[in-house]
Amino acid sequence: MTALRVVRPTDAGELLSLAGDFLVAREAEHNLILGILLGLRTGATIVGEQPYLAVGMADDTVVAVAVRTPPWNVVISEVDETAILPGLVRDVAVDLAARGPDANLRGVIGPAGEAATFARLWAAASGDQPRLAFTERIFRLERVRPPRPAPGTWRPARSADRDVLVAWLTAFNDEALEGGEPVDMAVMADRLLAGGPRQAYFWDDDGPASMAAVGSPTPHGARVGPVYTPPERRGRGYAGNLVAAISQAQLDAGRRWLFLFTDLANPTSNHVYQAIGYEAVRDVADWRF
Repeated sequence: MTALRVVRPTDAGELLSLAGDFLVAREAEHNLILGILLGLRTGATIVGEQPYLAVGMADDTVVAVAVRTPPWNVVISEVDETAILPGLVRDVAVDLAARGPDANLRGVIGPAGEAATFARLWAAASGDQPRLAFTERIFRLERVRPPRPAPGTWRPARSADRDVLVAWLTAFNDEALEGGEPVDMAVMADRLLAGGPRQAYFWDDDGPASMAAVGSPTPHGARVGPVYTPPERRGRGYAGNLVAAISQAQLDAGRRWLFLFTDLANPTSNHVYQAIGYEAVRDVADWRF
């Protein structure tokens, strides 16, 4: 009989030592978790509380990983043994109880089927009501296909762009994420302008026309996002040209892959990214409680 258990590494380095091969073998699928873990290990990911780190084991084999940096969702990896999910749910509940009466779990994001199962199990155990916020698709790029040129050019965001960056990050949060990100957009803007592992860029055409960020490095790649174009400037190729430009720059700098997430409810963005070379990898679901 297979022995299932959940192991709690003490830090991101220990988790990567235990489950790094499991995660990197499917780097695109795990780009979010890897970005979080590498950020925790290097200090680039700033958290106010101790993160939740867990590895699901079947005998001595890693079958799942779960990560949470409060107040964000718990993020679950690919799950090679679904029987581990009830144990992960119980372990998240134990962690939450240890944080005190005001602690709560905001949601879960992960592979569509496994995230739905986690949400159902969490609802049964906690009484929280799950709601599917949105379904996303992970894309991976190895080679850029240049898009039809748009007027203007791209450049790094500068301190003088701070007000625009804050406004556009807020608009992206409201439009694409239903206002669901628990973060001060001014703080996010300042971090994007600080020259760290995530940086923001603009496409300029008589002033800022589109914005994209890139960073959250993985062992061989980085993630693009968020990407935002104001409604009045859409349909002119700005976002596609900007994402193509920053993706090519990352490849030229030695990245093997670029990753991004798209909302499946937005066919325009899915088409734009595929046109410049991004290929679909898998669907993930974001459930809120």
